[in-house]
Amino acid sequence: MNSKIIAYGILRAVGVIVAVSLILYFLYQIQSVIVYLLIAGVISLIGRPIVMFLRRRLKFNNTIAVVATMIFLVGVFAGIISLLIPLLVEQGQNLSLLNIEQLKSNIESLYTETIAYLEINHIDAEQAIKESKLLSSMDYSIIPNFLNSIVSGLGSFSIGLMSVLFIAFFFLKDNNLFQQGILTFVPNNKELNTKRSIEKISDLLSRYFVGLFFQIFILFVIYTIGLLIIGVENAVVIAFLCALINLIPYLGPLIGGVIMMLLVMTSNLGEGFSDVVLHKLSYTFMIIAFAQLIDNFFSQPFIFSKSVKSHPLEIFLIIIIAGLLFGVIGMVVAIPFYTSIKVILKEFLSDNKMVKKLTSRL
Repeated sequence: MNSKIIAYGILRAVGVIVAVSLILYFLYQIQSVIVYLLIAGVISLIGRPIVMFLRRRLKFNNTIAVVATMIFLVGVFAGIISLLIPLLVEQGQNLSLLNIEQLKSNIESLYTETIAYLEINHIDAEQAIKESKLLSSMDYSIIPNFLNSIVSGLGSFSIGLMSVLFIAFFFLKDNNLFQQGILTFVPNNKELNTKRSIEKISDLLSRYFVGLFFQIFILFVIYTIGLLIIGVENAVVIAFLCALINLIPYLGPLIGGVIMMLLVMTSNLGEGFSDVVLHKLSYTFMIIAFAQLIDNFFSQPFIFSKSVKSHPLEIFLIIIIAGLLFGVIGMVVAIPFYTSIKVILKEFLSDNKMVKKLTSRL
């Protein structure tokens, strides 16, 4: 091996490293755009069955079907927000009334003790504050900075929301837009496999997200009926919120259960604790336990195995591993990502013995 070949190899390796570094840096700089694309992709997968229903059953034009679907999804999102805001306001009011007389008494007692301490020690409070320069050292710019951060956050959220809706609209309108973008970077001899992979992944993920909707609906019905029976205020809103949180695998039920118990407790602050609140909390715990039994032994295994065509134990292990490696976000995206990898392996490595066993259900 002569020096020219070695030099060429080194230059090529350096070039590859530099190119990969530039690509990663570029992706890091546009990470917000990538997030918009991913969210829009999820929305398009959720809306895809609705568009197909409107086109095939109701004979809607493609554009009209997409517009109707987007309006429906935006309406659902707005409805969720409109349901949660009154609940949060009411719970805040309930908490603000919690032991208000005791709080007032504690403040008055603290003030009296402070004044007595200062008088005993012959301390002039006004002079002490001046000497400490407490007021002059305070950074009052934190107030406008805080307000500016709120306005900036609202502006960023608005831009992000509009961007996601705009991208999702065209993902739904032009079914092959995403596919054509990927095929641009695929060699000609791999286009057919890539097309089949994209179509299969889209179909499985659409079924998966629709399955999640039914999972939330089942929990919502159980929670609502149970909370209405025991007489909890805002039962529908509390049930929907806790059912929605259940989307987070394994941690979601725990978080949702704690939130439900807290909301039930704060909704009955004016009533006797041992006679009413504790009684309702006990029934609430039984409702949560019953709903989770139904969800864990019926809803989840059926939905996951039917929608993404994977064994429940396989799904369990993938979610646990993703959670250990990437936290809660990893647990949420584990199933869609794993399903996509399985489809790609089946299309491109179908002769491999391990791949055949792994993808036998697809």
